[in-house]
Amino acid sequence: MREPLFVKQNADKWARFEESTQKTPDELADSFIQITDDLAYSKTFYPKSKTTAYLNGLASKFHQSIYKNKRENSNRFVTFWRLELPLLFKKHQRQLLYAFIFFITFCLMGALSAKYDTNFVRLIMGDGYVDMTNENIAKGDPFGVYKQGSEAMMFASIAINNIYVSLVTFASGILCSVGTIYFLFRNGLMLGSFQYFFFSKGLGMQSVLVIWIHGTLEIAAIVIAGAAGMVMGNSFLFPKTFGRLESLKKGASEGMKIAIGLVPIFIVAAFFEGFVTRHTEMPVWLSSGILAASLLFLIWYVVLYPNKIYKQTKHATEN
Repeated sequence: MREPLFVKQNADKWARFEESTQKTPDELADSFIQITDDLAYSKTFYPKSKTTAYLNGLASKFHQSIYKNKRENSNRFVTFWRLELPLLFKKHQRQLLYAFIFFITFCLMGALSAKYDTNFVRLIMGDGYVDMTNENIAKGDPFGVYKQGSEAMMFASIAINNIYVSLVTFASGILCSVGTIYFLFRNGLMLGSFQYFFFSKGLGMQSVLVIWIHGTLEIAAIVIAGAAGMVMGNSFLFPKTFGRLESLKKGASEGMKIAIGLVPIFIVAAFFEGFVTRHTEMPVWLSSGILAASLLFLIWYVVLYPNKIYKQTKHATEN
């Protein structure tokens, strides 16, 4: 499409967006999505034109309206998890995919290293943990580590640690995403070698049914935290039409929102690990049901639901 025709088809809509000063959070998000779609099209076909510069400024205006510090209304908390966070997942789905691929690759590296080097698991997990687990296996209780201490204390310590790991993984993205990839590498190696250790003992399926009760949410959240770090790091590396500092501020803001949005997931994962995983004798149907429900929730909330509301809001603004 030629640029004059593109402008003619959208000029009235852009004018309405400029003139409208009072919008609900949902209306702001809808307008912002449509403007960023137009901006992406303009960047692709008219990268150095005045139209692209104009849309860039208009998108920045809406971005500031959505994200600026202000007294939030009573439903702001709900709006964040119902609309804002899923739309960020949709916007940064490429970083989510990259983080997932990196993590799976590092897990495979950890498993293969453990397979071909008998000392690798001890190097990664530590002699104390490996010796304790071997003793538990000999006693017939291979997952006895999850039964140590009180449920409440374990829940609190695990929740705090997981949130800390998530924020560090995100914050490390400031190092041009290299720091985030390093933490994905470290956690991926640990998971891969840890999981292979149990498979090598003939406890592979049992370990999945026990450990992944909490691990499904916990590991997925670490991957998403990695994506948040890459959002920030890549915003500095690839600023596009924004200034590098402006792009970094935008990426840091959006990445932080994703990282903060993971807190409830980590809390639920810590609850499972503190109160549920310790019951290693639970029926297979129950443990597999918890695992499947966690996995289905993640697929729905991170992939399916964001695509659904993106299409809905885009369709609403076009009509």
